[in-house]
This record gives sequence, structure tokens and C-alpha cells, in this order.
Amino acid sequence: MQSVKNLYHLAQAVAANIYFEFPSRKLYVIGVTGTDGKTTTTSMIYHILKTAGKRVAMISTVGAFIGDNVYDVGFHVTNPAPFALQKFIREVTDSGNDYLVLEVTSHGLDQNRVWGVPFAIGVLTNITGEHLDYHGTIGEYARVKLKLLARAGAAIVNADDPESQRVLKKIPRDRIRRYAVDSEPAEYTSKSFPIATSLQGIFNRYNALAAFAACREAGIDAKIIRTALKSFRPPVGRQEIVYDEDFRIMIDFAHTPNAFANLLSGIRGMVEGKLIHVFGSAGLRDRGKRPEMGREAARRDDVIILTAEDPRSESADAIAGEIAAGFGNGWMQTTRDDIRKDTGKQGRKLYAVIPDRRDAISFAIAIARKGDLVLLTGKSHEKSINLGSGEEPWDEFAAVRDGLKGRKTAG
Repeated sequence: MQSVKNLYHLAQAVAANIYFEFPSRKLYVIGVTGTDGKTTTTSMIYHILKTAGKRVAMISTVGAFIGDNVYDVGFHVTNPAPFALQKFIREVTDSGNDYLVLEVTSHGLDQNRVWGVPFAIGVLTNITGEHLDYHGTIGEYARVKLKLLARAGAAIVNADDPESQRVLKKIPRDRIRRYAVDSEPAEYTSKSFPIATSLQGIFNRYNALAAFAACREAGIDAKIIRTALKSFRPPVGRQEIVYDEDFRIMIDFAHTPNAFANLLSGIRGMVEGKLIHVFGSAGLRDRGKRPEMGREAARRDDVIILTAEDPRSESADAIAGEIAAGFGNGWMQTTRDDIRKDTGKQGRKLYAVIPDRRDAISFAIAIARKGDLVLLTGKSHEKSINLGSGEEPWDEFAAVRDGLKGRKTAG
């Protein structure tokens, strides 16, 4: 059934390219795909090229950046539908740009949304279990990701990621460029190309190396790349500290087990008090990852508030139960009052289920004490939430502001 739908998408993509006169053929296009790190890596490449004085545009999860204009690309999507995508690309060329950095999803590749785009460079950040409700197996998911590398002039791959290595047999060796934090052999490593950024965590070292490799392959001087990476600031909702006084509040888009592992290990050392984590998991998507997310969260969080993250027609309580199944021994579900009273001296690991996301965020902010970090993951930049009746407006940042107002009023 999906293959039939993909033929329809292909026809749409062909028609869109013809209608807009194949605009991407006039551009040097760098595509970025992978399970985690796509948006940050895409944004890094865009920032480097701008710093180098190149006329460049970017289309990613956080929006389409074309000249001085920023456009929303839609709800819960990275690659717009073919006609919308080609319209954006036509504006990129009409605005006088020479480069385009394009974030590419597995759905976009499988459904031929990016058909007709000639990728000069393809970047693969990593491959872990994600979207298996759609692709079925990680092998099929990897095969779809490989489509970007197969059509790119140069294929840039994470040499430290086992799954990425397994998909490269069909790519000519002379087109592959590898990057790695420690591994040898690789063309780009932390030792051969030392870099510095303001971002936390080893996963951001990988993102920076991927961006470094892509820009070097595009002919950008290494010194310019290093200068740009030092001044780079992450895109909206990526490790974004939105409150920093007696305690901190951070918003991040992490929504996979691997993203949790990387994010939590990276920020755990910056937390003097408790790490209070508010998150959920999307409904009708990848049920198998839920206990894995719970397992990774339980390793480093002190307090967990399970809540809605686009539950769709599923019960947010039921999703929370599947996440909590991964917590393991030592964690106890309890009431809000019990969490409020707990001083942490007992070393108890407590969690509560608060399905209403706004309520959950307000509660996490209300219980935060000096030195704590309140971490909100899964929604980030997204402007809608699906609670079972279609998309409804959502603003994670506004929910934080409301929670802070409520804390001050209560105080």
C-alpha cells in the first residue's frame, strides 16, 4: 500500500520540479539526514557557509530561512510536500542564493519528496531505532537513509556509528568521507581537526565534526569553519536555557532513546541539585522505543513527570505506563504532594503521571529548588500538539512563562 502511495508522491515531485523549472539544479545542495542531530548539524553548516560569505539558504525542522525571511514548514514535518518544497527552493534561487542546506527525513526520502534535488553532499549523522512503525525494521530504515548518500556526490558518514557503517557497501569508496571523535581510520577526527563550540555533550562534537567535514568538502577554509563553530548558537529548542536564576529550565527536542542518552549524559554534570525531567512519547508511533526512553531517563534523572507528547488517539496514561516499564528498580510512582514533600535526602527516585502537558510543566517549575534543572523534551519548537482531535496550537515556551508566573503567584 505504501509503495502505491509513494508512486503518487513521485508523480507529485516530478510535476512540482517541472512546474518550478527544477530550481535546485542551480544550487549547491547539502543534505543532512540521520536519526538524531539533523537539525543542529544542518544549522551548523548553514552558519559556517554564512560566516564564509556564501549566499546560502536553509530548509529544516525549525523553518525555511531564505534571505531575511523565515517560513514555517508545517506541523511535525521536516520535508514539506513536493510542491511546497519546490516553491521554497524556487524562492531560494530567485533570491540570489548559491547554496542550500536541506534537512532530509526518512519519510521525505521514502516518499520521494526530495526527488529531483541534486545533492552535492549528503551527510548521515547516525542510525538508531526510530520511525519503525513506518519502516518496519531498522534495516529498512537504514536502506531508506542510504538513498540520500547514494545520490550525493560526496557521502559523509559517522565512522563511530555501527549502523551507519553497515549501509555503506553500496556506495563507491572514493565518494565516502568519514568523521569520528576517536576512531581511526577516518578523514575527519577530533585529533586531526580540533574544534571548539559552546554546546554541551559528545553528541554535539559529532554534529560539529559532521558540519566541519561537509564544509571542508564544499571548499571552505578550515580556519573559517573553526571560527564559525565558536560563534554558533543552537537552533530554537535545542539545549535552550529559557530561565536561569535560582534554578534553570532547558527545552530540547530529544525524543529517542539515543537522544536521551546523549543529552542527559551531557548535561548531568551541570546540575547542582535535582534533574527534573518532563517528557512523554508520541502516540501511534514506535511503541518499542518507549521503555527504552524510560530506561535512559531513569539512569540520570532525579524526578520524572510523564505527560502528553502528541498522544493522538492513544491514552497518555497508557503511554506513560509503557515508558515507566523501563525505569527499573528504585523508581516509585507517587503523588504530587509526595514529590513536593520529598527533600531528596532519602535518595528516592520519584515519578508522577500528569497527562496535561501545561499542567505537568507548571508542576515541575513549582517544585524546582535552588540548583535544580527542569528539562522539557519532545516538543521544543513545534507549534502544535495532537491530543486525539487533530492538531491544536501549542507553545512550549509560553507554557514555561505561564509556569513561572504561577510559581511567583504561589510564592
